[in-house]
Amino acid sequence: MPDIVIADPCLVVLIGAAGAGKSTFAARHFAADEILSSDRFRAIVSGDEADQGATRAAFGRLDRELWRRLRAGQLTVVDATSIEPGARRSLVVRAEATGVPAVAIILDLPADVVLARNAARRPRVVDEAVVRRQLGRLRIALDGPTPPIGRDGFATVVVLRDPAEVEVVTIGRRPP
Repeated sequence: MPDIVIADPCLVVLIGAAGAGKSTFAARHFAADEILSSDRFRAIVSGDEADQGATRAAFGRLDRELWRRLRAGQLTVVDATSIEPGARRSLVVRAEATGVPAVAIILDLPADVVLARNAARRPRVVDEAVVRRQLGRLRIALDGPTPPIGRDGFATVVVLRDPAEVEVVTIGRRPP
């Protein structure tokens, strides 16, 4: 896999099931202050990253911070599953409204890898049935007759399917 080159600033949307390695990928390639993590915002709102009851409030805060960063012309990474078309589209709309490109980086790893990684995420293990549903929704988004991800308005879509590929990929930045 060659380098992924992104405009700076841009919005990077990490897409993948729980346990796919989005947070690890984000931490490896981006500065901590560039990353807006749904888990982190759940912890801010409720004190518990895994508290799904805090999701609405967490995404409200994430959205406000996303707007602030994009308006300020700052590269921003959203670290959330972003499996559902509406979630992805709302992020792209924000990028378009602020004049920055949106880039999708999809971690489409084999199900057995994702399930094993999720099981090892103590104490933040997501129910296996939920992860399997997320994997199924991702398959539809990628392989359906008219893939929703292809219609979301991303300037660039990168799909990483092999764990070894994820380990060696690099991110380069260029001016817009």
